[in-house]
Amino acid sequence: MPYFSEKRYMLSEYKISFEEALLNQYAAREPKGLYEPIDYILQDGGKRLRPILVLMGSQFYSGDYKRALSAAKAVEIFHNFTLLHDDIMDAAPLRRGRQTVHEKWDTNTAILSGDAMLILAYQQLEEYEAQLQVALFRLFSKTALEVCEGQQWDVEFELRSDVTIPEYLQMITYKTAVLVACAFKMGALIGGASAEQAQLLYDFGLNLGIAFQIQDDYLDAFGNPETFGKQVGGDIIENKKTYLYLLTKQSDNKTLVEELEQWFSGQPQDPTKKIARVKHIFQETNAATLTQQAIEKYTTNALKTIEQLGISEDNQNVLRAFALNLMQRQA
Repeated sequence: MPYFSEKRYMLSEYKISFEEALLNQYAAREPKGLYEPIDYILQDGGKRLRPILVLMGSQFYSGDYKRALSAAKAVEIFHNFTLLHDDIMDAAPLRRGRQTVHEKWDTNTAILSGDAMLILAYQQLEEYEAQLQVALFRLFSKTALEVCEGQQWDVEFELRSDVTIPEYLQMITYKTAVLVACAFKMGALIGGASAEQAQLLYDFGLNLGIAFQIQDDYLDAFGNPETFGKQVGGDIIENKKTYLYLLTKQSDNKTLVEELEQWFSGQPQDPTKKIARVKHIFQETNAATLTQQAIEKYTTNALKTIEQLGISEDNQNVLRAFALNLMQRQA
């Protein structure tokens, strides 16, 4: 499919240009004890999804994605700052197969380098003219605080047995989806979109981010371990209150609900039977099907906004193909 190939080529160009702008800019800065950990985590790579969204948003409205490179760096540095501190909170030894910063150095170094990353992210936005800079700072600050709120809710939910689905949706919206939405909107603002167009693109990103996170819950239980990229059943092993779990708790089948609660009250040495049985409960209570329906609902909500964005038909097709490709991770 030539069109799909062209789309993939453009995304590849975004990523290459972005990494040329980002990587190694902190490697030689002093003191090394502060900046080496920052360079280390930024070198870690990944899909660079969020900065690519900033560049896409700018390209849609101005035809010039490079003007948005500094904002893209702000988003990526901030995202990695959150990962660095999340790893400390979770006592995680590895991130993408490499030692986490607090393991490679120490916790104090990781905290301080993370603090510096937040400041460095804001400094990236100083490049833009005053009026635009104010709009970007307001959006970025609002989003950064929401991400922190989402993380705190996630922590609190681990200790609660009465978490509701609306609460869970608010948590994943703040912890995950708002940064996706922010990335799109920052790019649109830099590209010269109207306030209404920028907000519509924000809404697109918000719905897509929610769909993506619910899909992540689903694939953790029912994904193909060869394509999912992480251990299937990890959330079940860790007794996480995912969308599947919360839907099951609402089931009228009290016997299965009670069994689920028993499985989630401990961590057996061999989790194989637990994973298999919990997956069966998710299916028997219809939670698996309802979760797939929720993924489809939020994806559809995102796609509905595309024709209202005031972008060319070609760019509409790019955005539509991007969204569908993102949501076609294999179960």
